[in-house]
Amino acid sequence: MISVLYVKKLYGSSESDKQQVTALFEHATEGIILTNQRGEIVLINPAALNMFQYKKDELLGKSIEVLIPGRFTNHIKYREGFYKAPSNRSMGHGRDLFARQKDGGELPVEVSLSFYKQKDQFYVIAFVVDITQRKESERRLIEQKEQLEKVSADIRKLNAELENKVEERTLILKEALQELEKSQQDLNEALNKEKELNEIKSRFVSTASHEFRTPLSTVLSSAALLSKYVKTEEQDKRERHIRRIKDSVKHLNDLLEDFLSLGKLEEGKVQVKPESIDVKDFLDEVAEEMKAIAKAGQQIQVELNGDGQFNTDKKLLKNILINLLSNAVKFSPDDGCINLKALNANNQMVISVKDQGIGISEEDQEHLFSSFFRGKNAINIQGTGLGLHIVKGYVELLQGQVRLQSALGEGTTITIELPAMTGIEP
Repeated sequence: MISVLYVKKLYGSSESDKQQVTALFEHATEGIILTNQRGEIVLINPAALNMFQYKKDELLGKSIEVLIPGRFTNHIKYREGFYKAPSNRSMGHGRDLFARQKDGGELPVEVSLSFYKQKDQFYVIAFVVDITQRKESERRLIEQKEQLEKVSADIRKLNAELENKVEERTLILKEALQELEKSQQDLNEALNKEKELNEIKSRFVSTASHEFRTPLSTVLSSAALLSKYVKTEEQDKRERHIRRIKDSVKHLNDLLEDFLSLGKLEEGKVQVKPESIDVKDFLDEVAEEMKAIAKAGQQIQVELNGDGQFNTDKKLLKNILINLLSNAVKFSPDDGCINLKALNANNQMVISVKDQGIGISEEDQEHLFSSFFRGKNAINIQGTGLGLHIVKGYVELLQGQVRLQSALGEGTTITIELPAMTGIEP
């Protein structure tokens, strides 16, 4: 039964009033809790006791926080704030509220607060509703809504798939035709490459046999003639044939170097090993080495502008310059001047080799860097047609570019641009 003392305080001493309040309090389906200004429970109805699984004497006089989950550590602060600025309010709208049962379990609730003062005492009445069933219904409703949305999405997807079916089949057929056309193109390209490879092989055999025949014939004839010059006064003739043999052997060695270099490039076996080089010493060294094959009166002038050091693969760069200078010597007349210039600045080096030789026609220039290609005006001059092809391959390995400028009868200038390389070995 509700405390007679509190009923008298709240509603007076009328017996009829007491019975009505008692009936309302005892039989209400909502939990009703009355607390004083210290937050202590002074009244609690059976619905609330059943909700929280307590007996009345276990809660009377206890702080209302006994019914609040421990994770809500700021409840005392909120309660004190309410006491300072009380107002009738509903709690739980827009956020989830939870209450703690005796066994530690939690249940979702909605709480409405009212307050009154009686003889300078402040009281708060809390109406508590267990909304577990409502939350479960909401959860099921959300699940059903999600399922409905999924079904709707599946239906829309199915409709889209059905609508696109004809278009997809048309696209598949179109792709099949494109693949067939591409296969035909690939087959034609493969046949053309095979044809080109066969032509390269034929040119290789033809070039090799032709180029090797001349120096070998010279070696054989000079060796045969040497045996005839046995007298002392014939020493100059012997030396002339010895020089011819040495020159022919060097030419054979150069041919082999070209073929080996081409093979390594095609197989990707050329490795780049950057190092720091003294550019002036390097250019002078290459120019000095080329003097051995220079024609009568030919001069190689070296000019360097910019920084003295540069990072690149010394061996590959030397092969590039030897190829370019060999061509300049080969295709320039006696007493001609060959310019070897370099500009080294801002981590980039530009090197040019300029001659005053026979030059190259515009028609031949676009094919000049292809393997085994010889200009029409150079057919009768020794060479494999591999030099510039190898130069281009080496320049690309050094991450650079190569340009050519030439005109018939006015000479040729070949320029290479190289960036400074990193990864220098100690």
